[in-house]
Amino acid sequence: MARITLDHLAHAYKPDPQTPKDYALKEINHVWRQGGAYALLGPSGCGKTTLLNIISGLVRPTRGRILFDDRDVTDLPTEARNIAQVFQFPVVYDTMSVRENLAFPLKNRHVPRDRTAQRVEEIARLLDLTRVLERKASNLTADMKQKISLGRGLVRPDVAAILFDEPLTVIDPHLKWQLRSTLKEIHRALDITMIYVTHDQTEALTFADRVVVMHDGAVVQTGTPDELFERPAHTFVGHFIGSPGMNILPCRVEGATAFIGGKAIDLQRAYRALPRTERIELGIRPEFVRLQPRGSGLPVKVRRIDDIGRARIARVEMNGRALAASVPDNIPVTCDEASVAFDMRYVHIYADGHLISGEPVGGHAA
Repeated sequence: MARITLDHLAHAYKPDPQTPKDYALKEINHVWRQGGAYALLGPSGCGKTTLLNIISGLVRPTRGRILFDDRDVTDLPTEARNIAQVFQFPVVYDTMSVRENLAFPLKNRHVPRDRTAQRVEEIARLLDLTRVLERKASNLTADMKQKISLGRGLVRPDVAAILFDEPLTVIDPHLKWQLRSTLKEIHRALDITMIYVTHDQTEALTFADRVVVMHDGAVVQTGTPDELFERPAHTFVGHFIGSPGMNILPCRVEGATAFIGGKAIDLQRAYRALPRTERIELGIRPEFVRLQPRGSGLPVKVRRIDDIGRARIARVEMNGRALAASVPDNIPVTCDEASVAFDMRYVHIYADGHLISGEPVGGHAA
């Protein structure tokens, strides 16, 4: 078990990188505490798998160091790092039984037979594999094989960390929630550092205590699921997390007033010295924008109403910009013109994509 430190870590696949654009993974300084459950979240190509492979030893970084506790492992091969890795697609031995597959990592390390048998039974129960322990892996479905692969990663109690690279890709959707819950139970029981790579926000937010959001090779925010939702540090985080994502509207800000297409909005924070930039934007999540009758707020044109089961989302247009708003149960939508009201507690101002802080106005919290 280990605390994992990334010290000025960066990686480029091309030789002699000169600019940030040359790096697939831009400089990262980060510490994963021992026993934490972390997710690396971002779209394909953002650098998350590269980072995971650097931690595991499959890729050596161009710059920087990796420490397990205080031990520099940057130049150590994978087998010397005492980690377990579960890949996107199942890695099993088809000619072996499920029991033999689960026992294989322990057998290789000469763990006594009685302890191996006990550990295999424990993991099999957690993953609901007990009834198939004596079956050959070749006769099982893809999702069952992935459960075996998960079990092989989890069976060793002495690993420094377990790394998961999109492990639920081949799992049937109705089993994914069950397996995420199982991994959380195992994490609480074993106190092992777990790092889970995914492009699926639901997987990341339900598995991890802290989520590392990546975009274009860089870490743009690290925080709890609540922090990422309520106070996105970057417009990408606001857009990527949430369904639908955060509304991002170009605006002009003067002190405690934002102007959107000539309409003034009183803010709860004052921005006295905005950075010199070409792009100032207002961000607010659809959950905090309410559709209202015409004339009772900012005017909008209603394009359509989406019923997503748990709520209704209005797709509207304000000053030529698309906007998503929640539709209260008591608001009938009978025409294409309406208004929206913002919950000003959840309005954020961004400069070139980055959240900027303001001073509270009239006793409001910053």
